[in-house]
Amino acid sequence: MSDPVIAAAAEIVQQADPAAVQVRSFFDEATFTVTHVLSDPATGKAAIIDSVLDFDPASGRTSTTSADAVIAYVREQGLEVEWLLETHAHADHLSAAPYLQEQLGGRLAIGRHILTVQNVFGKIFNEGTRFARDGSQFDHLFDEGDRFSVGSIPAIALHVPGHTPADMAYVIGDAVFIGDTLFMPDYGSARADFPGGDAHVLYRSVRRLLSLPEASRLFLCHDYKAPGRDTYAWETTVAEQRRSNVHLHDGVNEDDFVAMRKARDATLDMPRLILPSIQVNMRGGHFPEPEENGVSYLKLPLNQL
Repeated sequence: MSDPVIAAAAEIVQQADPAAVQVRSFFDEATFTVTHVLSDPATGKAAIIDSVLDFDPASGRTSTTSADAVIAYVREQGLEVEWLLETHAHADHLSAAPYLQEQLGGRLAIGRHILTVQNVFGKIFNEGTRFARDGSQFDHLFDEGDRFSVGSIPAIALHVPGHTPADMAYVIGDAVFIGDTLFMPDYGSARADFPGGDAHVLYRSVRRLLSLPEASRLFLCHDYKAPGRDTYAWETTVAEQRRSNVHLHDGVNEDDFVAMRKARDATLDMPRLILPSIQVNMRGGHFPEPEENGVSYLKLPLNQL
């Protein structure tokens, strides 16, 4: 295999015992988001991937119902959280990582290209110098090919940009957490029209992911129930995606995908929570610094997106 990072990831998958890599998923229907808890039964160590803080945009109020369900599961199972992993700075929900970290511990991590997102959106929101654009809101920034572990389970970080410039996938044993790069095979692929997104780059990132062993379990960040499907789903395999993904099955070339993706993206509205989500998530899930009255405020830039 000519791609050494994918070769290393493939080796991790091939050597994994699926029965020893446990994943429990929590679906938040309000944002169509899936939070995953991966755990190692041998050590009781765990990672939480892509958590959700409940948010009502009409009132500006947050709540922790979704995160509390994750906390209850972690405590019931007697797990010790080592990592709070973000696949990217989400545009459709607020991260609950700081709340989970306060309750459960663990290191908050994202890809190093979050700096690009911070710079782009720091300007869009006119954040000024008080907003650090160096990734310091996170405990760890992953680079392409960085190795880590969850308990005794080896893991590696893959940079898979295209949806945003900062997207990461995490290969942990035979489980691959791919964020928004792909959806279920009957729904297709992520949009690529956000600032810094690129359909050509997304195509290449997906082809890298789909060169992993066919039995690799892919865990998605979202599901929207494709027409004709009555239940939500968020787990698939490389083999299933290569065979039947409606946008990116084997045989679809880059130019055709890009033409389809651009035409489809042109019809899509901005996500309902993109403005609050990005402001919070580029800060690692923290709210903007309170003003002199002790209240945090989110901005609504006009005619920018």
